[in-house]
Amino acid sequence: MQLKSRPVLVTGAGGFVGSHLVERLVAYGCRVRCFIRYNSENRYGMLQDIPPETLDALEIVAGDLRDAEAVREAVEGVDAVFHLGALIAIPYSYRHPREVIETNIMGTLNVLMAAKDLGVGRVVHTSTSEVYGTARYVPIDEKHPLQGQSPYAASKIGADKLVESFHASFNLPAVTIRPFNIFGPRQSARAVIPTIITQALTGDEVHLGALSPTRDFTYVGNTVEAYIRAVENDAAVGGVFNIGSNFEISVGDLAQTIIRLTGRDVRLLSEETERMRPDKSEVRRLWADNTLAREVLGWEPRIPFEEGLRRTIDWIAAHLDHYKPGYTI
Repeated sequence: MQLKSRPVLVTGAGGFVGSHLVERLVAYGCRVRCFIRYNSENRYGMLQDIPPETLDALEIVAGDLRDAEAVREAVEGVDAVFHLGALIAIPYSYRHPREVIETNIMGTLNVLMAAKDLGVGRVVHTSTSEVYGTARYVPIDEKHPLQGQSPYAASKIGADKLVESFHASFNLPAVTIRPFNIFGPRQSARAVIPTIITQALTGDEVHLGALSPTRDFTYVGNTVEAYIRAVENDAAVGGVFNIGSNFEISVGDLAQTIIRLTGRDVRLLSEETERMRPDKSEVRRLWADNTLAREVLGWEPRIPFEEGLRRTIDWIAAHLDHYKPGYTI
């Protein structure tokens, strides 16, 4: 399915990755409808940080993924749906698991039902590496067992399985991409890389929790390209694809790398006993095997890790008003 000039829908368009995907789709010539969560301030989330000419090209629809009618209206008339909408904060899922389950599972069901009934040509569903839990083996391929180590992870496992079932039961042309840890400009302070960068740029110390867990970080521009490939490659339909960089780095080494790139004399301090997930919920190791995405999607990360970090540091340095310099995780 060729994507250029097509009408498309992006759910979760006001989020970090969604806003970057929207920019890429507009540049690609698509007619983009954005589904964002309604708020009384009529704010568009991170879409407000994209260039004004890009924002003017968008059709923005506010609603709630849990509202089947609102979702159906948003899906009407589009050829492809990029489903990124979700509640993604793991700590929030400990406090409000029902809201997370309803949004992530029932919201996904509403998207799938609308896409099936309206004959949408492609649905690209966003999973997460959190569905794997702590790695039982590395690198993690798509056959790795799924482990719901948090209510958020469980909600995404449920959503992933719904997508699988709609392809098997109704031949819905769906693709699931499973990003590992994404980073880049506009990411919120709840994520580890913006937290480290903000502290490194504004103080003499970086305070973190556990330094030993490892993650596979992927620059957002690389991840966005995977969405495009998932639509345009018919061989992807029905598949699940890890979108990661195929390397792991510990949180401690990540922090030291960021400190080096900022060029500042900053100390790294760990407060592991004070800020750790519940023990059985802690995901200690993630490392993507991206072989399938390379072979089927023809995708690979083009922007190197440190180059992505430099771009992110530069953006945060220019937008420190978006962040809380004293914030720690």
